[in-house]
Amino acid sequence: MSTTTTKTHYDYIVVGCGGIGSAAVYWLAKRGGDVLGIEQYKLGHDHGGSQDHSRIIRLSYFDPVYTELARGAYAAWEELERESGIQVVYKTGSLNLAVKGTVGEKTLNEYAKAMSQQNVPYEKLSGEILRQKYPQWTVGSDIISLYQADGGLVDAAQGNSTHVQMARKHGAHILSDVSVIRLSKIAPDHMMVHTTRGVYHCKRVIICAGAWINNILGSVGVQIPVNVTQEQVTYYATPHVREFTKERFPVYIFHDRQYDVYGLPSHGNSGSKIGLDALGNPVTPSTRTYTPDKKREKLQDEFHSKYLPKAVGPIMYTKTCLYTMTLDRNFVIDTCARTGNKEVIVCCGAGHAYKFASVIGQVLSDLAMKEATEFNIKKFTMNRPAINDPFFKPSYIMGVEGSSNPDLSKL
Repeated sequence: MSTTTTKTHYDYIVVGCGGIGSAAVYWLAKRGGDVLGIEQYKLGHDHGGSQDHSRIIRLSYFDPVYTELARGAYAAWEELERESGIQVVYKTGSLNLAVKGTVGEKTLNEYAKAMSQQNVPYEKLSGEILRQKYPQWTVGSDIISLYQADGGLVDAAQGNSTHVQMARKHGAHILSDVSVIRLSKIAPDHMMVHTTRGVYHCKRVIICAGAWINNILGSVGVQIPVNVTQEQVTYYATPHVREFTKERFPVYIFHDRQYDVYGLPSHGNSGSKIGLDALGNPVTPSTRTYTPDKKREKLQDEFHSKYLPKAVGPIMYTKTCLYTMTLDRNFVIDTCARTGNKEVIVCCGAGHAYKFASVIGQVLSDLAMKEATEFNIKKFTMNRPAINDPFFKPSYIMGVEGSSNPDLSKL
């Protein structure tokens, strides 16, 4: 049920109340902002990319900019937990794995370099040591891995819900089942947000609309090149339940020769989770389906059989979602000042932002309230080749410059 409000004027309006949008509403309200959140579907819907049992959170990243931001993410989630009394982050440890002599090993080297630059402790494990530490893995001497103790998972559905509830505690209004049609500007610091329920006014509007991002930005002359794909994750009902609990099994990313495989331990009403990163078909929000791709499920089965045989079991279910990826897989966190609309702030999470949701919400509130943030977001401006160069070559495998995932039909 939608929250009703008779107000039409706010200081801040957030469009899209998924992972990042709900965090932005929370931080704006927590800091005393008069804020309205607008969501086109019911809160907690699964049409976009935010809702699920669990998402990976980690300090291991291929770029020190992300590693630094991840520190802020842990702190922001901790603040939400302290205030709400609800746990959303669970530390399990994290693994990054690869086969020696492949591009995956080069990726691991970049991860190690970034962590070293940010003074993040980690261990480099041989295949033998990995088997001793986590006997669930059946790997040989050709496998190398990095272990980082602070990695784990975020309960995504709980995170979204908690951000919304705490935002309301601080006075925020949130409307659901209301679509934004367009934006218009009356004067400096006065934006109009045209919706299916009328027109709302504000000083700053923050766009966190995922796959619908360009539908709204077009009205202020901005178009962000993105590739929207239908991705999926699968939960397996392994009979070896005890060995895939959060206490016994870490989150992982296996940097395979052609794509990344990632997995998480059981959490909530789910089994062990696995997905193939950015291997989905291009779609639009209107053409996507909710039908799992059997070929990807087969690739996951083969991975389990080879490396994690005890995870094999009946499929509990496969869940689809949407990735909205910039061509370089880096975020967009910027204003639309380039078209004379500094009042419009935009965020695109590029298909890997959920772990950062709370801190990105904090950053967006900084930009809306102070026009600056202490976090390093220079990498995420719209003034870069992936946004402005029409000949930019897409690079979707994170940590591998100039890479693109293979054609699934050829695998």
